[in-house]
Amino acid sequence: MIKKLTELQPGQSGIIESFSASDITIKLMEMGCVPGESVKVDKIAPLGDPISIQVAGYHLSLRLNEAELILVETN
Repeated sequence: MIKKLTELQPGQSGIIESFSASDITIKLMEMGCVPGESVKVDKIAPLGDPISIQVAGYHLSLRLNEAELILVETN
């Protein structure tokens, strides 16, 4: 099932499938968010923004508007 990264709860993971059309795609790929990479949601801030994820062997914090562009395949 394909979901936006923002739809995952802490502890859930998936595989990055693609990105929504945006000029921020290259920035996300430079940070390790490339298609085929495993991603796991670690924490969500109390007010919902930002979220902390594990990707490419490190922790990354993303704003919701950035995370919303990442489409992941979940089990």
